[in-house]
Amino acid sequence: MYRMLIAVIGIYLFLKLVRKRNTGVSGNMRWKLYGAGSVIAIHWITFFHAIKISNVSITLACMGSTALFVSIIEPIFFKRKIAISEVLLGLLVVVGISTIFVSESDYSSGIIVALISASLSALFSVLNGLLVRKESPAVITVHELFGGWMLTVILLGVMITLGEREIESLIPTQMDWVYLLILGTIATAYAFIQSVDVMKHLSPFTVVLTINMEPVYGILTAYLLFGNSERMSTEFYLGALIILLAVVINGWLKRNRKRRTAAEQ
Repeated sequence: MYRMLIAVIGIYLFLKLVRKRNTGVSGNMRWKLYGAGSVIAIHWITFFHAIKISNVSITLACMGSTALFVSIIEPIFFKRKIAISEVLLGLLVVVGISTIFVSESDYSSGIIVALISASLSALFSVLNGLLVRKESPAVITVHELFGGWMLTVILLGVMITLGEREIESLIPTQMDWVYLLILGTIATAYAFIQSVDVMKHLSPFTVVLTINMEPVYGILTAYLLFGNSERMSTEFYLGALIILLAVVINGWLKRNRKRRTAAEQ
């Protein structure tokens, strides 16, 4: 909640004071952006819940399935034919996820929640691929994050009313504010703007499949930070390797396709 609010304020001030740009959008576009922001907010909620009921490595590995979801969703929204190569790479990711699921069945609930989170991330990426055609990345980001922040506040209000959360638990410490400022400005505001901007040049599938590199170094970092609690079976690492292989193959296919296109011209 605080992270998104910090990002919204930071981007808004940047646009107003530095870029001297108006952040206003039409009513119809505003609600589309709020809707996309709500999708990413639920993605974050399910992502961190998956970590809570399983662990970091399981959740990050399952996020690799985002590419499969995009290969299914993107052709529908962009009204284009399904690319066989993308489906095959998506299926390769499924093999990796299945290997992880079988080897770590004790974390089945966490895996399911993580897969839901991955599908929401895929939907958000595809929506941004459409929205970036109509607005600048910074304007899109400030409205999306504000929409996500509003939904989060509403959900927290409901939880407090039902007695599921205490208001005191929502008050950050001084050190929390330091981390929140870093996450809100660099890891959220800047990263969001850049991820939206890159979709002017790359398809949502390519962007998402490239982002799937995150689980690889995320799993390694988790192991270094948390030690044995993040130690997984051999099959788990095999599954993660399969997901990484899909990323590498996609990059190779896209590069060769671009070379052939350039040669034909």
